[in-house]
Amino acid sequence: MRTSLGGACLALLAATATASLQIVSGATWTASNGKHVQAHGAGIIKVDNTWYMIGEDKTEGSAFHNINCYSSTNLIEWTYVGALLSRQGSGDLGPSRVVERPKVIYNSNTKQYVMWMHIDSSDYKDAKTGVATSSSVCGSYSYRGGFRPNGHQSRDMGLFKDDDGTGYLLSEDRENGLRIMKLSADYLTIASETYRWNEKYEAPAVVKKNGVYFMFTSKLSGWDPNDNIYSTSTSMSGPWSGWKTFADSGSKTYSSQTTFVLPVGDTIIYMGDRWHSGNLMRSTYVWLPLSISGTTASMKNYVNWQLDVAKGTWAAGPSETTYEGESATLSNGARSINCEKCSGKKAAGYIGGDQTGTAVFAQVSSSAATRSTIRINYANGNSAERYADVSVNGQTKRVAFVPSPDGNTPIASVLHADLREGNNEIRISASGGWGPDVDRLMVPLS
Repeated sequence: MRTSLGGACLALLAATATASLQIVSGATWTASNGKHVQAHGAGIIKVDNTWYMIGEDKTEGSAFHNINCYSSTNLIEWTYVGALLSRQGSGDLGPSRVVERPKVIYNSNTKQYVMWMHIDSSDYKDAKTGVATSSSVCGSYSYRGGFRPNGHQSRDMGLFKDDDGTGYLLSEDRENGLRIMKLSADYLTIASETYRWNEKYEAPAVVKKNGVYFMFTSKLSGWDPNDNIYSTSTSMSGPWSGWKTFADSGSKTYSSQTTFVLPVGDTIIYMGDRWHSGNLMRSTYVWLPLSISGTTASMKNYVNWQLDVAKGTWAAGPSETTYEGESATLSNGARSINCEKCSGKKAAGYIGGDQTGTAVFAQVSSSAATRSTIRINYANGNSAERYADVSVNGQTKRVAFVPSPDGNTPIASVLHADLREGNNEIRISASGGWGPDVDRLMVPLS
């Protein structure tokens, strides 16, 4: 056991923060259905006091499978609601089709939720948009068809709804540059072109703060990340400023690509995808707080950070205590194994399996009774997701573990659980297959 800091670059703040739920970028996020969240290229819409995340299901790779919807009241714990659109026998939503970057906005005049998405063939030559509508945010959507907006190619796309209710399509036209197009009053078609950059960028997302529009976008580098950029204007029709980077230069936006930018009170959240092109189902999410002042945007990386949705504020992650997997009580076939890239070069292996191998951490300390986020650093050498049943003081949840890089480099999976003041018991086992190799637990000490 040893103590470390989750937000090292803000050590003083992290050391004084109280334990609470945290956003952990790049980790496996387990939804209520016990599986990793499949909502890639997502957008978020808030209805009453609930946020809905709508994105791509990549469990079958790049070919269209589902557009999924998840709900949350805190932007951290996600409930799987269901699929809004699913693969059909033919047409735009048929087999081997590409359906990407779904975004939903609500039309207060028609009382309809309107979804726009990128529709394409497997060779990306169709390059068009599709539109679907529903009377409820996470209900069944009716697909209304696909087209090239104003006759132009459209691949990566986004939506933006302004304060006055005007809707805009943000569209990548590979031949002619990045476009902003005003939507019709019912949001179903294009009314006019608002602005066009000659530069060829993709993955557009717009947020507005204090009368300034910020366009975030990515350079073209396929599935590989790059240093994403932004431009500002006081009008959607321009003029727009020159492009600047907002994350640390050379970080490739912390190995992610812009998908959406979400305001929550005074906090602006950058939402990005960390793509893994060789196995898209294991792609994860990079969510970080953006600092916006005037016409300047900047962003730093955090292992974990806390978001208070009620106050619209954020803080760096709390101090943590580390518990090594190989130091747990291992039984039923579970045992210490060599793991070159793990902490201490050891891990708790053979979790689950025929004997239901189990690792028990009997004295996990917390200075407060609180609901918090536990990071489980692990390795998974399979090409498929693994699962484990993780019990905290007798309360058990199924936790997902997507494949880790090269099968030997640990990454994190997060578990949101109730800790009690003093000692806690955390038990990790698996049924119906093998669980992960557990490198260590990172538990908020408060």
